[in-house]
Amino acid sequence: MLGPGSASAISAAYDLGQVIDFSGPVARGELGEIWRLITASGSWAVKTTFTPLSAAEAEVPAEFQARAQARGVPAPTGRRTRDGYWLAEVDDKVIRVFAWVEMKGLDTQLDPVLVGRTVAALHQTVLPTRVRPHEWYTEPVGAAAWAEIVRGAGRQQAPFADQLAAACADLVDVESVMQPMAPTQICHCDLWADNVRGTPGGGVLVIDWDNAGPADPSRELALVLLEFGSGRPDRLRLLYDAYVAHGGPGRISVEADFSMVIAQLHHIGAMHLRRWLDPALASGDRVRALAGIEEFLGYPLTRAGIEEILAVTQSLKN
Repeated sequence: MLGPGSASAISAAYDLGQVIDFSGPVARGELGEIWRLITASGSWAVKTTFTPLSAAEAEVPAEFQARAQARGVPAPTGRRTRDGYWLAEVDDKVIRVFAWVEMKGLDTQLDPVLVGRTVAALHQTVLPTRVRPHEWYTEPVGAAAWAEIVRGAGRQQAPFADQLAAACADLVDVESVMQPMAPTQICHCDLWADNVRGTPGGGVLVIDWDNAGPADPSRELALVLLEFGSGRPDRLRLLYDAYVAHGGPGRISVEADFSMVIAQLHHIGAMHLRRWLDPALASGDRVRALAGIEEFLGYPLTRAGIEEILAVTQSLKN
């Protein structure tokens, strides 16, 4: 794992100059950790990954991010190694390096006009693709799988067992609106509030481009509307209007436009549930899983929630 001794190797791989300070992890996500490296050339975010990642796999997200930045999408600038790669291996960890950028904490109440304008610029960054999207973004969890998870929670007398059982019918019902997705271009695919952050200067910053891949901009837009405007028609109108006015190509008009966000939310929820139900899971990971379960069950996406958003988007000129 990374440690104080890793700093010199990282700096050498990325030609960053003399090491001044190395600390972390300063942040952790589902896919990796962030360390902070300060060198003679500046301050850097060093990102590790918990899963295997090849140089080829890192190219598409990095290229897409660079193209989006060129169109004005604010994002941390990636750094290539001395050898021209986006990643390196240090102390048995795959790492990537980005310029350090100050940002605020998670906030779903960011300026909706600014969010809409930013996502419009992102979706005008067209990197075509014919690659089939990952099932994480297209497939339902399914009634049988939900029923099995409910039974497992009941057998283990999980603290969320009753709440999950009560939500199961709605989970299956909302999956019934899902339709196959024909991807048209590379999208960010992870535009939750974790990755669209406010900055001290009043702007926004789009981070964590690791999941960038084939998708439909309309379906990613549905995710953004849900995350930053759900339950607030005024915010929905401002965000959607700003997106359209600034040339965003996506449009939200039918329930099926929410297929991608349903798939993501449900796979995330099922992942946390299955982890918690695994008797071999470490106690610290069980705490993280329970927090994810509580978030998932606390704000489930239902058909009624979709209709509330559609009522706004359908009332606006497209």
